[in-house]
Amino acid sequence: MNFYKLVGALGLTLIIIGAIMHKRRNRDIFYFVGGILLEVYSIYIKDIIFIVLQLVFILVIVYDFLKNRNSNN
Repeated sequence: MNFYKLVGALGLTLIIIGAIMHKRRNRDIFYFVGGILLEVYSIYIKDIIFIVLQLVFILVIVYDFLKNRNSNN
């Protein structure tokens, strides 16, 4: 299997695992790492729609993580 397909599959797996997690912080970490891996894959396949989608997904996760971190202090 192609290295980048493995990266994409791992990213997808991490996002799925994150979706079933109960702790928000852990979920955000799984979403973030999975999103980064899927971004790498989308750049590899040169699909601009998927590249933008993943970039927005990553930015939303970072925003959500920071917002919740600040509200918990």
